[in-house]
Order: sequence, then C-alpha cells, then structure tokens
Amino acid sequence: MKNKKFITLGFASASLALALLFSTNVFASSAKAEATKEASRLQALAKFTKVISIVEQYNVDSVTIEDLMDKALEGMLSNLDAHSNYLKQKDYKQLKVQTNGEFGGLGITVGVRNGALTVIAPIEGTPAAKAGLQSGDIILKINDESTLNMTIDEAVLIMRGKVGEPIDLMIIREGELKPLTIHIIRGIITIQSVYAKTIGDDILYLRVTSFDKKVAEDVTKEINKRKATTKGIILDLRNNPGGLLDQAVDLVDIFVDKGDIVSQKGRNEADAKTYTASKSKTITNVPMVVLINGGSASASEIVSGSLQDHKRAILVGQKTFGKGSVQVILPITEDEAIKLTIARYYLPSGRTIQAVGVNPDIEVFPGEVNTKKNNFSIKESDLKKHLEEELIKVDGNETIKEEKEALEEAKKGIITPEMMNKDIQLKEGVDIIKALIIIKG
Repeated sequence: MKNKKFITLGFASASLALALLFSTNVFASSAKAEATKEASRLQALAKFTKVISIVEQYNVDSVTIEDLMDKALEGMLSNLDAHSNYLKQKDYKQLKVQTNGEFGGLGITVGVRNGALTVIAPIEGTPAAKAGLQSGDIILKINDESTLNMTIDEAVLIMRGKVGEPIDLMIIREGELKPLTIHIIRGIITIQSVYAKTIGDDILYLRVTSFDKKVAEDVTKEINKRKATTKGIILDLRNNPGGLLDQAVDLVDIFVDKGDIVSQKGRNEADAKTYTASKSKTITNVPMVVLINGGSASASEIVSGSLQDHKRAILVGQKTFGKGSVQVILPITEDEAIKLTIARYYLPSGRTIQAVGVNPDIEVFPGEVNTKKNNFSIKESDLKKHLEEELIKVDGNETIKEEKEALEEAKKGIITPEMMNKDIQLKEGVDIIKALIIIKG
C-alpha cells in the first residue's frame, strides 16, 4: 500500500515536473518569437528611414521630408486594399462635405467632355441656375485660373467656398460668338439624396441616390406623408454608391420589425458588431420592390440584401457591385485622416457581400419597353354599330369610363406610363408591386 502510494506520488511529481518544463519551454519559445518579431520591426523601420533619407538627398528634384512622408503614406494605404487611403486636407474636407449633405457652392454638376470642363446640369433653385448657367456650357476659367488640364476634383474644390463669397466663371456657350462671364454668389447647396414620386394612386416610388446623414429621416417623412394611400413601395437603389452605415441600418429598420439587419466581423473582436431591427422604428409593412444594378454598392447592398434575407422585398434588376467591407475614418491630425478597412459585412443569413454582391430575385436588363402597336388588329370600336362608351357616375357627376388624365400625370412628382416605358426595370417592378397588392387584398 505504501509502495502504491509512493508510486502514485511519484507519477504526480513527474507530471508536475514535465508540466513546469513544458511551461518554461513555451514561455521561452514565446519570448524568443516576440524578440524576433520586434527585431524584424526595427529592421523594417530602419530600412524605411534609410530609403527616405536617400531619396531626400539624391532625388533629381528637391523634395521635403514632409512630401516624402505623405507620398509614403498614400502608397502604403492604397496598396492595402481598394478602399483604404490617406486623406490629406482637401480630401478629408471633401469627405466631410459628402457625409454632411450640404456645403457652400454654386449648385452645378460638372464633368470632362472632350478634354474640357463642362457643365452637365445646374441644380434647380441654386445660385448657378439663377445666374443662368446652362447644361453644355464649357468652363474656360474659374476666376482668373484656367481650367486647362484641371481635374474635376480640383475644379470642384475651387468652386466651393464660403456662403456669400462671389465667383466668376468664363464660359463658352453654343450659339454665342464670344466667351461669357457669369458672376455668381456662393450659396448653401443641399445635396438631395431622397426623391419621392407616385405611380398611379397607390404606389410610392422612392429614389435614394446616396446614404448621407438624412436619408432615413427623409424616407420616413415621405412615407408618412402618403401613408394613407400607399399600398406598395418601390425603392430605387440603382447606381447608389453607398455612404453611412447607420443610415443603411435605419433605412432597413423602417421596413423590418425584428431580427438582424447586418453584422460586421474583423480581425479584432472589438470591431465585431451586430445591428438588429427594432419594432418601434418600423412604420410600414406594405409590399416592396427594390431596384438594383451593378452600380449599387456598399450601404445600398446592405439594404437590398437584408430586405431580401428577411423576405421583405423582391429585388429586381442586376447583380450589385460587391463592396462588403467596413471602413473607418481615423483622424491623425486636425486636417488629415486615414480611411482604413477594419471588417467585412455579413447579411442576416450569414452570407458575405464582399466581391460577391447581391443577386436580384428577378433579373432584368436595362432598356426600354417595346411599345410597337399592331396596326392590323381589330377592336370593338372598329366595328360598325358598336355600342357606345358607357357613361358612369362618379360623385354624382357623369364622366367617361376611361378618363384621360394625361395632364394630371404630367404634373411634377408623378411617374407617367410613358416614363415607365423608357425604363423596363422600373416597369417590371411596378408590375410586380401591382400583383403583390392584389394578392394582399
């Protein structure tokens, strides 16, 4: 018995000794790995410093250490992935403008056509429209600065400024013999991201062009304004490049009353987060169709994919862009920041968007509806002695059964059948909504 006890204790002591030896080896191995890692980091930093020093000293053109560091940061972040980048002062300022949704400026959309800075369109009611700028005007000078070889970003940065400050644009206009100078006073330009129209008596069409800080609020207002008559909603997210995550979440929450909306997972556990729907924020349960295409990205993919997973909407159009990563803006100075990818998005079903995109339930390619009439068909009205059009009474007034409402349909805020025939994806969405309304009763 004593021997047995001795043997047991012996084994216990041996196990403890082995455990201590293993722990010591693991600790030593871990410390060695950490030391190697630190040495590697120091070598890399020394190499970087050496290269900076050599370029500063021997480059053919004089370049400052500040410029070299900026170029190094730009190169480093742009090579991480397609969405990470270094934001210098003007880039950081531009980003703030986009997310805030308003700025001091002129109110024009510009582009480069045949190498010339051209006005695509002035925005209605803005200083540019009031001053008489027209679509197709070519901008030769902004104040006294020539636009030759000027990028769109550079031009936009010059044209934006403090509200109330004047600016002169020298333009060439078709039909004019000499350049014109347009004097404009900068005003507050509000970027409208939500457009609402009606289709027929009971369908609400909502177009969201980007996800700025007021999207969910504006959509809520439009729905509440027409809630009594709306039996179906078409949400148009085509060519929507995305924007703020919280606005995408809040937009889904308007239509979904429970369950996950989207989750994000990254390298660090602190970056993992799940966003869920709240019943108190849901304001409608009418049938929905969401229009998407290859230009629908990021936040618009979260909205469309989440509504699809919840079986809350039917997706019509084409496969989306496939941008399912999470970027954060991390300021490094008061005027500069870095945009860094920290996580990936996952839809309620667990599927990812990144490099995959969201597939529509019904694929429809863009184009027009074939509306060619068959001139050889014969109808009742073509027969001799056909019965006349039936007259019915509406609110006590006699009216023809098929009233012509072309003038009413042409009013602002109404999508006419002619407009739908030029957009087959929208037409398909409307037909689906009509069917869903009939089924719902």
